[in-house]
Amino acid sequence: MAIQIGQHVSIDPRAEIAEDVRIGPFSVIGPEARIGRGTRLENNVTLMGRVTLGEFNHVYPGAVIGGEPQDLSYAGSCTEVIVGDHNVIRECVTINRGSEKEDGVTLLGSHNYLMACAHVAHDCRVGNHCVITNSTLLGGHVHVHDHVVLSGAVAVHHFATIGDYAFVAGVSAVRHDIPPYMLAEGYPARPRCINVVALKRNNFSPEVIHCLGEAHRLLYRAKVGLEHAREILRGNGMLIAEVNHLLHFIEGQQGGRHGRGRESLRRAA
Repeated sequence: MAIQIGQHVSIDPRAEIAEDVRIGPFSVIGPEARIGRGTRLENNVTLMGRVTLGEFNHVYPGAVIGGEPQDLSYAGSCTEVIVGDHNVIRECVTINRGSEKEDGVTLLGSHNYLMACAHVAHDCRVGNHCVITNSTLLGGHVHVHDHVVLSGAVAVHHFATIGDYAFVAGVSAVRHDIPPYMLAEGYPARPRCINVVALKRNNFSPEVIHCLGEAHRLLYRAKVGLEHAREILRGNGMLIAEVNHLLHFIEGQQGGRHGRGRESLRRAA
């Protein structure tokens, strides 16, 4: 199918636009933009710098993708944003390009839903099937794994990591890594319980949910320590793959600084 372009659209002739793309009025498409087939840009969408949008994404009015990193040390090098397929990016979302401090790429996977006014900063990596709710802010170098839900007005500190199937309650401040399968809340956000709703919705067995619940109890309520918890879980036959994944994440978290396993990657500006 042909490309559909609205009125008063500015498209640099060097941009690469696949078939069946729809671009709404007053949008601006820069020279290094690449847009995959079936993607729909509503009015007033801006693609700046080196931006790759995959297939069948839907970008709503006011979104700006590919702006320079908001980092005072950024020296103007050629960095980029890469977006996968089947994402919904709602009104006034901003996704900044990477910086020179890592590999120069900000990544958004596939099948994600970014609600209005969310911000994905430079060098972030967001996995697949995530929901980032209204006005949630990801600081630079944040990693969000798969099937994560961040509720409204959550602020995530630079270099923090949020594990698979985690949920962070609204208006929480994420200063530390959030382990997989956990429901976190607070200022700062702490794991309060396992994310039972997500686990059930994604067909985790009752046995797995029980084992993760026991791991949470030992680690965050009894506070027996990581190695002791591992031995208890092993002795009770609960050291299954999901529990091992949880314990490995926490081990990496403790190996970092300030409760953030990736904090050691930080460079002085």
